[in-house]
Amino acid sequence: MPCEKGETHHDPFSPEHIRSTWSGTASVEDAARAFGMSRSKGYDLVRRGEFPCRVLTIGRTARVVTSSLLRVLEGGEPEYNRMSTTDPIPT
Repeated sequence: MPCEKGETHHDPFSPEHIRSTWSGTASVEDAARAFGMSRSKGYDLVRRGEFPCRVLTIGRTARVVTSSLLRVLEGGEPEYNRMSTTDPIPT
């Protein structure tokens, strides 16, 4: 559907739209779409610890940290959850 006169069309997965409308965390499905990947690819990367931004896992639920998502979208540098065995444990 075309935009009406005076109305601007916003990409629902642009950093500007995400910043203004999303809360502190997002679903894996929405975050995956922001990166241009499918829902199943997003969940596969979360399971492998390779999703390109921070993911919080609470029980069986995974939520993507919106601020991390924005940093990756704008800077291009992934922020994986994976820690090496030599990394200090955060306090």
